[in-house]
Amino acid sequence: MRAVPGHCPLFTLRCLMMFLMANLTLIYGLRLLPEGEVKEISDATIQLANGHQAHVTMHVIDGSRQEIEAQLKRSLDAFFDFYPEI
Repeated sequence: MRAVPGHCPLFTLRCLMMFLMANLTLIYGLRLLPEGEVKEISDATIQLANGHQAHVTMHVIDGSRQEIEAQLKRSLDAFFDFYPEI
């Protein structure tokens, strides 16, 4: 079967998982601090219903309000580009 751009071939594990995950949960957090105040950032740990743990990588954006907003929007668009099937 030939893959169609933007569509998953039938019966791939990723496609099946996306089909089963019709409703999703986006986990995010935001915090503004004065530039230079952050010493260290660690990944956030998520406790899953199945007893496993998952991790969320934390990202930092420095700049003016306008620069931060613009970069955050680009980052969100890029994030969803990883999952074109949803």
